[in-house]
Amino acid sequence: MGKGATLIGGETMSEQKVGVVTHYFGHINVAAIMLEDELDVGDQIHIVGHTSDFTETVESMQLEHEKVEVGKKGDEIAIRVVEHAREHDEVFKVTA
Repeated sequence: MGKGATLIGGETMSEQKVGVVTHYFGHINVAAIMLEDELDVGDQIHIVGHTSDFTETVESMQLEHEKVEVGKKGDEIAIRVVEHAREHDEVFKVTA
């Protein structure tokens, strides 16, 4: 399918790159992401790398250890992830 589109539940969804994973904290399943575009709690994201490829909904987000609802370009946010993310994995926002 390639970058820019993903197949979810039989539907093709478009993707927009919003950031890159800068660190993964395995003991708490949290990825630190440097944002290149805005990301909101509730957005669906697709994390892709050499060995990573999974989609999930952003349930919560922290910036500087404070809970936030929106991350903006240039923010380094932290989100809990369902699978192992790796440094340099790309993060895409999935839209209908």
